[in-house]
Amino acid sequence: MKRAIVSFLTLVLASSPLLAQDEPTLVPDVINFQKLLPVLPEPPSGWSADKPEGSTTDAGGAKITTVHRDYKKGDADNAPTTSISIIDAAANPDYVEVATAGWNVTQTTTEGYAKPLTIEGNPGFETYENEPKHGTIWLLVTKRYLLQVDINAQDAKELQEWLKRIDLKKLAAVK
Repeated sequence: MKRAIVSFLTLVLASSPLLAQDEPTLVPDVINFQKLLPVLPEPPSGWSADKPEGSTTDAGGAKITTVHRDYKKGDADNAPTTSISIIDAAANPDYVEVATAGWNVTQTTTEGYAKPLTIEGNPGFETYENEPKHGTIWLLVTKRYLLQVDINAQDAKELQEWLKRIDLKKLAAVK
């Protein structure tokens, strides 16, 4: 699934009408994925984690770097899981604008919630579905890195706990 997401993002960026294909633009290069891998946290006690993965792709001028790691507590099919992804979107400011455009919505229902948030000065968005206990936080760090924390089979408060495991200052300093 995670590879499909990365491939989808690459395809969207490469075919996006928001990217000026005819005009040369001076945009910063994305960094190599190796620099972002150390930002992905180790699993907490009682959890296991897959080996971190990453890639840096240039799809016809649309550059993107992604890193990802999956975490799991136990071996049961319905065990709690967490996925953490970081996308370096420095070379794609239009993508960042589109991705964050809907982050000003606040909604609470019997089924869950969606709300904007700010963490350490970084804008973000949090959603949670009561059933099946699934939530996601997106955070834009230094207007460059899109951080996504996705939890399953966990209470909403765990979103913030997982976010605390990521050193946002370390992420912001990666250049």
